[in-house]
Amino acid sequence: MNDEELLRYSRHIMLPQIDIEGQEKLLAATVLIIGLGGLGCPAALYLGGAGVGTLLLADGDEVDLSNLQRQVAHENASIGELKVESAARRVLALNPGANVETLPRVLEGEDLAQVVARCDVVLDCTDNFRSRFAINRACAAARVPLVSGAAIRLEGQVAVFDTRREDAPCYRCLYEDSEELDLSCARNGVAARLVGIVGAIEAMEALKLIVGMGESLAGRLLLIDALTMQFREVRLARDPECPVCGDAARA
Repeated sequence: MNDEELLRYSRHIMLPQIDIEGQEKLLAATVLIIGLGGLGCPAALYLGGAGVGTLLLADGDEVDLSNLQRQVAHENASIGELKVESAARRVLALNPGANVETLPRVLEGEDLAQVVARCDVVLDCTDNFRSRFAINRACAAARVPLVSGAAIRLEGQVAVFDTRREDAPCYRCLYEDSEELDLSCARNGVAARLVGIVGAIEAMEALKLIVGMGESLAGRLLLIDALTMQFREVRLARDPECPVCGDAARA
């Protein structure tokens, strides 16, 4: 690290759990954020500011007026602009030393698999089950840890699915395959600050995974009730019959 980086990341370096070695891991890391909406915006800003060396930002949508209530990387002047371009500009304004790659499309199939394989950590910041199941399959196949967040109305949840660990469940162990449920914010609403809380927790979990500090949310589901500001934890177990990470899939 040069002198400017030592100063920029000095508050991290002061922490014994991170120190210079941990900060260098962050600078060398590649993180994929899928979805630059309410969850992805704060996650991108926090990880970019934290010194993650390469951020891959994936989203095929454009900024809409209704997004600005909660998607803090975008602004009024961004309306009509690709979300990945708007978010990249804000990340680089915060940290010009970051390397930001924009992927202005929905990642699917082999394209998704190839992008995931490049990464140290993937953040799922999408808002639909179809995408979440596809991202989970790609991360499990590549053995890349997945940080998954969701928020709807006044409730949020965060979990880490780290299939590098033999005992760790994946997203499919938690939810049955289904595209019938419509739990989008567009139809149900969401509290603006709640997505910020969830996105910030996702960023923190990613940082911990990269540095190798603390205990991740692998095997745990963190549930957030914003109305009462209560946090609950549910333990998750790997399903040996899971078609994604079960015994047959690992054989």
